[in-house]
Amino acid sequence: MDINLVSDTVTKPSQEMLRFMFQAEVGDDVYKQDLTAIELENRVAQFFGFEAGLFFPSGTMANQTAIKLHTQPGEQLIADKWAHVYNYEGGGVSFNSGVSCCLLDGNRGMITAEQVSGAINNPEFYHSPLTSLVCVENTTNKGGGACYDFNEYIKIRQVCDENNLKFHLDGARIWNALVATNDNPSDYGKVFHTMSVCFSKGMGAPVGSVLLSDKVTINRALRIRKILGGGMRQIGYLAAAGLFALEHNIVRLAEDHRRAKELGVLLNNLPWVASVEPVETNILIFSVQTSVDENQLMEKLKQKGIAISSMGHGKLRIVTHLDYREVMHSYVLETLEKLEV
Repeated sequence: MDINLVSDTVTKPSQEMLRFMFQAEVGDDVYKQDLTAIELENRVAQFFGFEAGLFFPSGTMANQTAIKLHTQPGEQLIADKWAHVYNYEGGGVSFNSGVSCCLLDGNRGMITAEQVSGAINNPEFYHSPLTSLVCVENTTNKGGGACYDFNEYIKIRQVCDENNLKFHLDGARIWNALVATNDNPSDYGKVFHTMSVCFSKGMGAPVGSVLLSDKVTINRALRIRKILGGGMRQIGYLAAAGLFALEHNIVRLAEDHRRAKELGVLLNNLPWVASVEPVETNILIFSVQTSVDENQLMEKLKQKGIAISSMGHGKLRIVTHLDYREVMHSYVLETLEKLEV
């Protein structure tokens, strides 16, 4: 039994999703003639309370487009030190936009309005870069799937408005956050200037993200997407996977969360585990005792058909997902409990 718990990006489209994809009505999206892509963009925009959306091949490209929309070279964005836009997008902030990052020491990848307010450079002090954008991430990847309190968004937006800043949400796993917090998705359009949402993680699609904003901004994003090489043709086959996921794969995320929490409870009681970070969604991060070699531990699990990932310094990560079924879950729980470390 091969069980891959390295990430929720490892999922493969179900047979039902594939059938739905192959039945899509497609056209040339560069000419805005792909009706399925247009339907997905409109559906997602309406769902989150925005005017418009634009399909992207990846969340990274969607985030980088948003940063380009809101900044000029030499300016600065504010983000948590663990932010995906800083750590995992290949330095695109500097490469694509010529922007630097003011990194805050948040809590599990989440920052507060108070921290943002204290990090804004005086716009009259021309020796420092002009602060122009705040980026937050929900759920937080490196923060172990933690979810923002929506009230903190509102407070940060107020700080942004008072200081003429834009506010972007990297919502790669926003679907997990919605299931965990029961936030009203249509409220997001009232708070953020732009927002990216991903379909290739817990939602089970093979590829695809959507950037959301007002119509004028999305029209500008279309040009940036073209420059970055994201203009595609018959993308309805891919967009259809997103439409299928919207209908079938949101509510079931609660199962991923339950399994991650059950794994967390077990690990908390194992002698070779030093600590387990709070589990809110589908990402579980734990640390092993200093006497345990994390590489040897991962190899032992691999020999038993279980793959997890290392975050370094004795910290390991497990991510539950659509393809991680209950029979696999029972096997992993039993294996971890009996593992000789």
